[in-house]
Amino acid sequence: MRILVGLLALLLMGSAARAADETDRSAARATIERQLEAFKKKDSATAYAQAAPQIQSLFTSPETFLAMVEQGYPPVLAPRSYSFDAVEDAGEGELAQGLKLQDENGVDWVALYSLQKQADGQWRITGCSLKKAPGSNA
Repeated sequence: MRILVGLLALLLMGSAARAADETDRSAARATIERQLEAFKKKDSATAYAQAAPQIQSLFTSPETFLAMVEQGYPPVLAPRSYSFDAVEDAGEGELAQGLKLQDENGVDWVALYSLQKQADGQWRITGCSLKKAPGSNA
């Protein structure tokens, strides 16, 4: 009987761990969504706040951060549409989240965001790679 109770406890703990993983994944996606919405509104402070401290330290202000995004990542500024793609664990407290998006000119792109869970439990963006989607016109 004790073995059965022990196995049941392990099974329940495993289910809780999966639920926490999905909670983390949802929170990470919400961080990306907040940043994308901030970019649309040209809200540099909110966009900057979604970046991890190590990214923030590279820029002197939220405005400087936004200027870098405008220069190097224009498709994320005001996408016509976007959808989340695969997500993978990238180490302890780190995720890699795929994103498919279409820019305001109708060109399809794929992005891969890296995110890190901070000490306060919040997910923050540590990087983004962006390239035209395979077979994209333009």
